[in-house]
Amino acid sequence: MELSEMFAGREAMIADMQARLAQVAAAEGLPLMLRTRTYNSRRAQELGKWAISQGAGDLFHHAVYRAYFVDGVNIALIDELAAIAESIGLPADEARKAIETGSFAAAVDADWQLSRELRVTAVPTHLYEGKRLAGFASYEDFERLIGKR
Repeated sequence: MELSEMFAGREAMIADMQARLAQVAAAEGLPLMLRTRTYNSRRAQELGKWAISQGAGDLFHHAVYRAYFVDGVNIALIDELAAIAESIGLPADEARKAIETGSFAAAVDADWQLSRELRVTAVPTHLYEGKRLAGFASYEDFERLIGKR
């Protein structure tokens, strides 16, 4: 979906959001491409659960971040996700099977239910001792969240 369609009537919000994202990414040394589209991440979430079960959760999450936020890859597509899995040494055919069979759908459903219970409405959201930090945040913001500042 085009971001302009998703935020119709609030185009200025897109520009502000992307400017803030670019600023935080640059300050933290994170690569980031400004996007005009968003893609459904449900399959990526399920494959992330599978990658965790394979001992490669962190590698997969970093690879999906790069694919989505840096390379503009459509992470809703099974072939793209299988290629991401393969790029970190996981078998592409097993990745496809995990997505197609929905074997990790219940685990993602449980995560979504928990997020509703915790009133999480933005991604990413970080929770610490009843406090929350939503959106891309600087190191200093995390220090404030955990009371180090």
